[in-house]
Amino acid sequence: MPDILQKKLSRRELLKGAAMLASIGVLATTTAITSTPAIAGVPKASMQYRDTPNGKQDCTNCSLFVPGSSAKANGTCKVVDGSISPHGYCVAFAAKA
Repeated sequence: MPDILQKKLSRRELLKGAAMLASIGVLATTTAITSTPAIAGVPKASMQYRDTPNGKQDCTNCSLFVPGSSAKANGTCKVVDGSISPHGYCVAFAAKA
């Protein structure tokens, strides 16, 4: 058996290792939450995009929607490719916080 497997860990080494593992998990979760979507420029058909809302779910209430120059102007989306209606909807809808 290799020496590394036979070595006994001290309580301090065990706690230090556990703290490092926990911090890696927190860092990975924080990065995943704050980063922009990895997918961008997806065709409208793939996201089942339509120019009409799904009840109260429309692009103006979506965190991925980037508004146009005015409230009625089309904008863009961080996921769906092309011009996006503020009253549109797709399956990538993510409600604003």
